Amino acid sequence: MSRLTLFQRATGVGPVLRILAMLLLVLAVIMAVPLVVLIIEQNSDLWAFVYAELATLISAGLMLLVTRQIEIQLKPRQMFILTTLSWVTICTYASLPLVFGAPHLSMGDAVFESVSAVTTTGSTVMVGIDNLSDGLKLWRGLLQWVGGIGIIVMAIAILPFLQVGGMRLFQTESSDWSDKILPRAGGVAKSITGVYLLISVVAIVSYWFAGMTSLDAVVHGMSSVATGGFSNYDSSFGIYEDKPWIMWMANLFMLLGAVPFVLYIKMMREKTLSSFWKDQQVRGLLYMLVVVILGLTVYRVVRGVPFFDALTQVAFNVISVVTTTGYASDDYTLWGPLAIVCFFYLTFVGGCSGSTSGGMKVFRFQIGIIMLINQLRHLVHSNGVFAQRYNGRMLTDDVIRAVIAFSFFFFFTVGAIALGLAAMGLDLVTALSGAATAVANVGPGLGDTIGPAGNFSSLPEAAKWLLSFGMLMGRLEILTVLVLVTPMFWRK
Repeated sequence: MSRLTLFQRATGVGPVLRILAMLLLVLAVIMAVPLVVLIIEQNSDLWAFVYAELATLISAGLMLLVTRQIEIQLKPRQMFILTTLSWVTICTYASLPLVFGAPHLSMGDAVFESVSAVTTTGSTVMVGIDNLSDGLKLWRGLLQWVGGIGIIVMAIAILPFLQVGGMRLFQTESSDWSDKILPRAGGVAKSITGVYLLISVVAIVSYWFAGMTSLDAVVHGMSSVATGGFSNYDSSFGIYEDKPWIMWMANLFMLLGAVPFVLYIKMMREKTLSSFWKDQQVRGLLYMLVVVILGLTVYRVVRGVPFFDALTQVAFNVISVVTTTGYASDDYTLWGPLAIVCFFYLTFVGGCSGSTSGGMKVFRFQIGIIMLINQLRHLVHSNGVFAQRYNGRMLTDDVIRAVIAFSFFFFFTVGAIALGLAAMGLDLVTALSGAATAVANVGPGLGDTIGPAGNFSSLPEAAKWLLSFGMLMGRLEILTVLVLVTPMFWRK
């Protein structure tokens, strides 16, 4: 037995490396799609994808070679490592076409862009997106689409098993795993991927019929359902402000991506739409959107904006921020102080658990309200016993502890990153909104620099690396990463 094999068995890294190799092979297959487009168009960017493809395949081959005798049986400790390493590895290799291609981004810029894409954040450092090759535009959209399905599977199949951030509340039968995890994960992934693919195709076809070009329909269709927010234009969805019907279609597809995907499967089994309305998360999300949209629409109408124009712009941008998609059709920082504060608050909300959305997630706010009401009852009736229920299920102590811990570390992470950005010379609005939008995976921040009319290109290189870390922390539910730096995790 070789020393390498002994090391793999002693550390348990073998199965992790083997799965990472498989993920790189999948990435290489996806990378071939824009490569074919560039070959057909005879664009020089094709060499960027050739080099990236070779680097990815060679790395995957070497990893498979050194783990050829390893069985894939993962334990919780290995799952924590795999969850973090898989996202870091994919983001790193996905950045290579942006380094070798026409944008010739620095490594920091390229990693920021790929992390933003794979985590479906939607922040960008790229200027002149309109002039990018079709292959690179398609690559940005594909990364968000692949990241979206990865996020759903992680939220439904992995995080509940790891008991991260209160996700155990949404544990399904498919999440009730033993040491052999992958067979169960495969069943979840297969069902979810089918639904995800169907909605994506409907979005693409709808956009195309609505007047988008073929490439625009494909990229915007993928990024809408993935709630990613990458567009083929520097002006994002502002390019379609004269076509309000496209913006309303986008509202629908962003919402479809922001609701729990297990409900789609449940709907198909029960053949009724009632599954969605019965879900407390979905009801809470829709109620909040209606209240905020109506309130800001009235606010804009009072300030002299025609009703339909106000409603269209408010609905689109509010849904985009709440679902953490990150599209922008207008510079809402010019709408007035009330709008600015509202959008800053909305940055933290997010969509539903088990969706492609980021943020705090609606269920954590709802559980917080339940806990507050329960505490007020105890103040009035100190000896009373009050049941705490959510979505028809009892709230156990471990779920409540997880929600409290996640919420604390979420805002602690935002504060720490904002402090780091301020130390680099960024102003208060840019530092605070940049940290918030990174950890919440929203996309645009506030202010002249990183607001909906700007981008992140002018930030210092160190700030981009810090924000990339923040995006990964937010997408991995923070605790998944933090547990890796605790000494107790590494003790035998």
